Amino acid sequence: MSKNWSLILVVAFVFGLSVNTYLTKQAESDAQKAMDSTTAKTEQTKSHPEPVIFHGKDKQAIDLFDTTDTRTRIIYFGFTRCPDVCPTSLAMLAGAINELDEASKESIRPVFISLDPERDFAESAHQYAQYFHPMIEGLSAPLATTTELAHHYGVIFRKTELEGSELEYTIDHSSYFYFTSPDGTLLTKVPHTLSPAPLVDAITRIHMDKSHTK
Repeated sequence: MSKNWSLILVVAFVFGLSVNTYLTKQAESDAQKAMDSTTAKTEQTKSHPEPVIFHGKDKQAIDLFDTTDTRTRIIYFGFTRCPDVCPTSLAMLAGAINELDEASKESIRPVFISLDPERDFAESAHQYAQYFHPMIEGLSAPLATTTELAHHYGVIFRKTELEGSELEYTIDHSSYFYFTSPDGTLLTKVPHTLSPAPLVDAITRIHMDKSHTK
């Protein structure tokens, strides 16, 4: 191989490495901007005005925003037949919970809400959530209730038919963790992540803010 070709290959390798590093940092920056933007716009998503009744363990009716429960809600919208995004997200949430101290754990209420109530009944949603961590509640409600709450926080989802599949359809959806106060006011949201760190940071920051306001 000539010296010129060797030089070209080296330059190409260095250029490719630089581009990859830039794109990786850009993706991380975009995720951080999404978090900062959401925090700045918190006032736009107020508390939910009506009781929001879901069903979970043992089909019990649960008012998600009962303010006598002062824990911060961490809400993730998904469905139990989700092949990749939901399992990854709930695994990251479980990992974040495991990194918290006891005081921080006691300050949160992690919740998985099914966007597919047609197939995910209360008990199956709860069992699915419990598979990832015993602190995560799994909830289901009629589609109208779920849709209204999802749209309240800007969740995008749609039912997509799967021709020739035993599953018949899937649910395409956005992937965020929504942090709310007990009355449902949005505090911040964390985009899909492959690390528990952004979730731990958000939980810690909110817990510290609550401690300082007491």
